[in-house]
Amino acid sequence: MENLTEEFSVFLSQSSKSDNTIKTYLLNVKQYLKWFRDTYGMDCKRLYRENILDYRNYLINVKRFKGKHLNAKTVNGCLSSLVSFNQFLIEQGIQDDVVVEKSDFAKVELDFANPCIISKSDVEKFRQEILESGDKRLYALATLLAYAGLRISEALNVKLTDLSLEAKEVVVRKGKGGKQRLVYLNSRIVSAIREYMKVRKSESEYLFNSRETERVDRTVINKQFKRFSQVITPHTLRHFYATNALENGFSVHEVANQCGHRDLKVTLLYTNPSRSEMKRKAELL
Repeated sequence: MENLTEEFSVFLSQSSKSDNTIKTYLLNVKQYLKWFRDTYGMDCKRLYRENILDYRNYLINVKRFKGKHLNAKTVNGCLSSLVSFNQFLIEQGIQDDVVVEKSDFAKVELDFANPCIISKSDVEKFRQEILESGDKRLYALATLLAYAGLRISEALNVKLTDLSLEAKEVVVRKGKGGKQRLVYLNSRIVSAIREYMKVRKSESEYLFNSRETERVDRTVINKQFKRFSQVITPHTLRHFYATNALENGFSVHEVANQCGHRDLKVTLLYTNPSRSEMKRKAELL
């Protein structure tokens, strides 16, 4: 099984999975194979439903970081990886039965509260501190994330040919399947990118390059964000964008299109009150 991971990676790539998804699925499958070996004292030769159910119970009941259990989304992520691995093994002729079913997934209770935990003043202070540090690349990226709603992976995949500052538009691509959407930019973003382009020195086709690579790595960006805030991350800026856009007159469908939400239920979460507002109201009861 361990020798099949490279072929599994190719299988995922051909299924139009993104690089990040492929890495996650491979990690999850390797963790399952390690659990199998540690539990049964032998290598896994194929998937059995009984083993999958045992592993599911293990994931739900085991305590991990700081004594906390894995949440349902994490458990389901592991099971989703095994669903794809099951499909791969069937395609390879190693087995012919489906052993992971949708009914196996843990029930996820969505948080009613708005997931955005930062305010506009938080975002503006964060951007200003980056600006005053002299990092025009990070300033442009943070502005793009906060005011266009891109995922960090999407922003780092933006090529110069995808961008039109004159039209205030950018073509955003997701995954290897060529899925794309048109995202509209405001003047704040356009100005930040134009100032960054004045000092950008690279032949890379990607907008956000680094000295060592054609495209800057997300781990580098995460570390740079932590220099300025322990709360604001690329993902919290995406939450801020959705909330801010809805508060300023965007429709739910418009925000869903800008953010690339496939399910409107995700977008609707941003119409809910914040956690702090719900706690305030709870005190009034």
